[in-house]
Amino acid sequence: MVLRPIRMRDQRAWREVNRRNREWLRPWEATVPPAPPGHLIQRPTFRQMVRHLRGEANAGRMLPFVIEYQGQLAGQLTVAGLTWGSMCSAHIGYWVDEAVAGRGVMPTAVALAVDHCFRYVGLHRIEVCIRPENAPSRRVVEKLGFREEGLRPRYLHIDGAWRDHLVFALTAEEIPEGLLSRWHQARPGTPQK
Repeated sequence: MVLRPIRMRDQRAWREVNRRNREWLRPWEATVPPAPPGHLIQRPTFRQMVRHLRGEANAGRMLPFVIEYQGQLAGQLTVAGLTWGSMCSAHIGYWVDEAVAGRGVMPTAVALAVDHCFRYVGLHRIEVCIRPENAPSRRVVEKLGFREEGLRPRYLHIDGAWRDHLVFALTAEEIPEGLLSRWHQARPGTPQK
């Protein structure tokens, strides 16, 4: 499994995986609320999306990644909302190909991203906000030991409406051994380094 920056040349694979998973991801993917009268909002093209993600990364506000599993693009993970100063925090959003769900791909990707953010980027806190109904995504953070902090009512526009989200978080002090190490220790049969 590899977590790496998103690239323009990922377009074909990204579109194919996203297309195959459209219905599976629809209940969980953010949507844009209806435009005010007289305004037209268009969904960005892949190239526009990558340009935006790269611009945000270059500005120090985001870390956009794709997830590769067995050499194939299998999802996306974005560390966003990087806040510095006295907060030093961010939040993580992700999606994975249904074909590889349940194989430990997403917990591994989240663990890699959190370790990178805590050890090399210098963040102190990471949040993951999940719709209460999204049991597979909740299992990801529960497996990794994120602490549930509460409910954010009508937090994000998803699938055509403002949806409540549960907040899960970790701070750097909670995982001095690293999250990937914790995840490997928790999984039976995982080779130790």
